[in-house]
Amino acid sequence: MEGFFLRFYLHENQRCHGMLAWEWILDQANRMGIRGGTAFRAMGGFGHHHHLMEARFFELAGSLAVEVEFVVTRDESEKILELLKRENMRVVYAHIPAQFGVINPEQDDPQDD
Repeated sequence: MEGFFLRFYLHENQRCHGMLAWEWILDQANRMGIRGGTAFRAMGGFGHHHHLMEARFFELAGSLAVEVEFVVTRDESEKILELLKRENMRVVYAHIPAQFGVINPEQDDPQDD
């Protein structure tokens, strides 16, 4: 199938509607019927302010990044991006064309085009 690899970069303590933003995005994608998504907490990194942060320092709790990623169809991609725009969330993202499929699919898995 043709689609997109969609990755969002959030602060781990960023919130939306009283939830952690990464949890909220996964919840919304699940409600939309997207087949799967994953969140990863960073061990270290830097952002546009060029300040290096690492997970080993207790005082930095909550300041590292969380990546939330999906492999989605064009329609699913447009729905998620539009939702984040409507919610006025500041989110850095990557939107990369991708081919995807399932090896040894189950009967209800989407079939390759």
